[in-house]
Amino acid sequence: MLLRRIAAFSDGGSGGNPAGVWIGEELADSRTMQRIAAQIGYSETVFAAPLRNAWRVRYFSPESEVPFCGHATIALGAALTLDEGDGVFALVLNDAHITVEGHNRNGRLGAILQSPQTRSDAAGPELVADALELFGYAAGDLDPRFPPAIAFAGATHLLIALSDRDRLAAMRYDLDAGREFMRKYRLVTVGLLHAETPRLFHARHAFASGGIYEDPATGAGAAALAGYLRDIGWPHGGAIDIVQGEDMGARSLLRAEFSRVAGSSIQVSGTARIIEQR
Repeated sequence: MLLRRIAAFSDGGSGGNPAGVWIGEELADSRTMQRIAAQIGYSETVFAAPLRNAWRVRYFSPESEVPFCGHATIALGAALTLDEGDGVFALVLNDAHITVEGHNRNGRLGAILQSPQTRSDAAGPELVADALELFGYAAGDLDPRFPPAIAFAGATHLLIALSDRDRLAAMRYDLDAGREFMRKYRLVTVGLLHAETPRLFHARHAFASGGIYEDPATGAGAAALAGYLRDIGWPHGGAIDIVQGEDMGARSLLRAEFSRVAGSSIQVSGTARIIEQR
């Protein structure tokens, strides 16, 4: 068994979202994995074991199992690259089959994940009202170009776009109230967004459902956002860049590339830096 701590979607030698990466000959039972994830304390820890020509993968936050985690997948891709060399690795999740491609370019680790299929739907008025109350925003703070939506790309996210960058920087909410809200509506995160340009977005993701106040980089959220933009006909030009974690001192860089085919998988890429391995 090998346990690493790897920051995914890093900005050079800093930033990124730390993930625990556990690789062993076979997965432990759910209770043991949950305990390890809680001990590590990161927003997610990924567990992987060989399964025929693929890797069986599960993700745990400190409080619960999650169906898919983008930044932990990027971290896993970096770890597998260290162990196996550059390549494309097939991953078997609880509810999906995806891939992650890892590369090591002169000591700079990076990875590209291929997300599960995407979909999005308009968020209902009660959900939107409850979300605005939770974060202390008003309807006038919203960017009318991006109607609030429930977006899915392996995990379910509420996406809310704000018209002002400073309002995004001012994000505040009560963790316990956020946990209750996200569990009520079965959300993994609430993604708050601001569009600086048609292809450059700033994001913050509240992750109270997993016991974490805020995620510095959310690959699953990036894939969900890309799918949503495609669904509403946004002129994305085939790719968007996302800056996340800046307001919490952990600037992270994510890139999502995607076709115009509705529902199709999203490529999310970024670099990774090793924090610790043992």
